[in-house]
Amino acid sequence: MGSLVVEKPHAVCIPYPAQGHINPMLKLAKLLHFRGFHITFVNTEFNHRRLLKSRGPDSLKGLEDFRFETIPDGLPSTDKDATQDITALCDSTSKNCLVPFRKLVEKLNGSVNMPPVSCIVSDGVMSFTMKVAEELCIPEVLFWTTSACGFMGYLHYKELVERGLVPLKDESYLTNGYLDTRINWIKGMKDIRLRDLPSFVQTTDPNDIMFNFAGGEAQKTFKSSALILNTFHDLEHEVLTALTSMFPHVYSIGSLSLLLNQIPDDSQLKSIGSNLWKEETECLEWLDTKEPGSVVYVNFGSITVMTPQQLSEFAWGLANSNHPFLWVIRPDLVTGDSAMLPDGFVEMTQGRGLLASWCPQEDVLAHTSVGGFLTHCGWNSTLESVCAGVPMICWPFFAEQQTNCWLAVNELGIGMEIDSNVKRESVEELVRELMGNGDKGRMMRKKAMELKEKAKDAAVEGVGSSFLNLEKVANQILRSEKLG
Repeated sequence: MGSLVVEKPHAVCIPYPAQGHINPMLKLAKLLHFRGFHITFVNTEFNHRRLLKSRGPDSLKGLEDFRFETIPDGLPSTDKDATQDITALCDSTSKNCLVPFRKLVEKLNGSVNMPPVSCIVSDGVMSFTMKVAEELCIPEVLFWTTSACGFMGYLHYKELVERGLVPLKDESYLTNGYLDTRINWIKGMKDIRLRDLPSFVQTTDPNDIMFNFAGGEAQKTFKSSALILNTFHDLEHEVLTALTSMFPHVYSIGSLSLLLNQIPDDSQLKSIGSNLWKEETECLEWLDTKEPGSVVYVNFGSITVMTPQQLSEFAWGLANSNHPFLWVIRPDLVTGDSAMLPDGFVEMTQGRGLLASWCPQEDVLAHTSVGGFLTHCGWNSTLESVCAGVPMICWPFFAEQQTNCWLAVNELGIGMEIDSNVKRESVEELVRELMGNGDKGRMMRKKAMELKEKAKDAAVEGVGSSFLNLEKVANQILRSEKLG
């Protein structure tokens, strides 16, 4: 009897086209490739150009069985090196990407140089891909790059409308205390306030694009073969348990960064990167010159924007704290303006402050000199901080960052929230509290280190909960091997 050659499974991985979604999807794609999958990674044409500019033309050539393809995002073409408008992007991807994505999958299936597409791994907010998976009868998993509690918040948008809590009656509801209403019926998120749910609930418009988009995409998850989340059981066990009662196949596979440690350092996979901004590695050398646990790392992620006044308040708060700091200031951080620091700030912080436009964040957080993180609470940043054992000052900007802040502050005890209307006095006070030797700072550092160990345990090869969940996703859901 002749031997049967089984073709490699071929996964098409398609992230939502923003930095915070591309990073985790690329990590997952690498882990699947390491497990024997042929990978096609789909970026938008706009982000593909940015990647080539940031990393150089050879950076995406990579491996024969790890290829990059592009589809248009449907927005007007621009050469601007900045994050696109999120509302316009959500609206456009949901309306314009289905046809080009279908054509791409058909093209891949018609190619003689690669195995036919056997599964799709799609970002949770790119659910149009499910129509293509359905037409071709191939399994699809949705990867929500949010926290489990952030996803649970989106999932309940529909019920918030049914109960008459949202949309808000008028603008006064944003400031009259209504947002402090306690919600006690969301499983795993007992007594969360309305203001702690993903921020699109804070609208008076029943036709609000982001509210309807995020809530609608969450509901469509019920139709997917499986739901995967970049989190781990001990971090969000109550919400994950609640989600398991709602979805037959939920897999927590975080932290993807820790799972990537299984891939040998000499693997070509390690050289494939996803940063849309050029990283400045000089900051690591600067950190080498600082005392252990002494530096505050400040980064508000790839999307957050602030007013010149807010930038000034953060600057003087950091200056007056007298702690060393590394501050990442993107070129497009300030709304409609270039990020101009106040007069005298650079002179006052000479030697103890370093400014960068982008940096290798995971390496920075893992550096022994970093003792605290002033963050927007995007999920990647929150999880990276947990994995590094670094406590946080949280200044959530939008989407589920509010919910991640609630998790860090109220559930995990590793964060302190700063008011959205930021004042230099509170920045100074919280930095001193976070970095100092008082009870609160010490307790937060202790809890952060305990969670770091639990994150490591979840990723242990062969026994960790996240490792085993990833094996299940790869072997049971995505490998639809057809024996001819």
